Amino acid sequence: MFSLQHIASLQHGASPIIVGTLWLLIVFSLITWTIILVKAWQQWRMGKQNRQFHRLFWPAKGLQEAAAAAKDALGPLAQVCRAGFGVMNEMRGADNADLQHSGDLQVILERTLRQEVQNQQGVLDSGLAPLASIGSTAPFVGLFGTVWGIMHALQDIGQTGSVGLDVVAGPIGEALIATALGIATAIPAVLAYNFFLRRLKINVAQLENFATDFLHLAIKHDLNRPTGAKHGDSN
Repeated sequence: MFSLQHIASLQHGASPIIVGTLWLLIVFSLITWTIILVKAWQQWRMGKQNRQFHRLFWPAKGLQEAAAAAKDALGPLAQVCRAGFGVMNEMRGADNADLQHSGDLQVILERTLRQEVQNQQGVLDSGLAPLASIGSTAPFVGLFGTVWGIMHALQDIGQTGSVGLDVVAGPIGEALIATALGIATAIPAVLAYNFFLRRLKINVAQLENFATDFLHLAIKHDLNRPTGAKHGDSN
């Protein structure tokens, strides 16, 4: 790892372009690790909430009890469940003339569940784009700093006319720090992106499976029956 003090010490002898490149890579690294920590906490919290929801929803004796269990539950699965019960209660026994609620209840319920799954996917997808961008661009940013540093060093050598190893090694070695820092920034970003992308696919599949199960339960228990989510009626 490169200390901030070591990078700051380069400001006196290195080109401003190299210094700016190094600090840009440090910012990239801070963003990467912030996203990693936030996403890790999000995954842990979501897993805990979904497990609690499963323990409340599936032991229910009917849709009314399931709706009551989902009312105060947290997590993506609970959001999908409440969206399903919400549209069932809105459509039940009402003359819905607006375009949003026109059509067969089963089709509307299926559409609502699919839209809510997509909404939750958008929440889970947040942060992946910056990780992908940093992982793909950080090595090139570092390489740019290195190339610029070598050009700067060669210009200084040409002006002094000295080609000794002690003259060449120092500036070029400092320039190579940019490439090393770029690679060090990109590796955790790429690894984290691949990991969280895999988790995203698993979580979305879980939401889609639950939405399908919910739709089948609603059909089995008669879509037009009251669920008790908004009206305390029997199922």
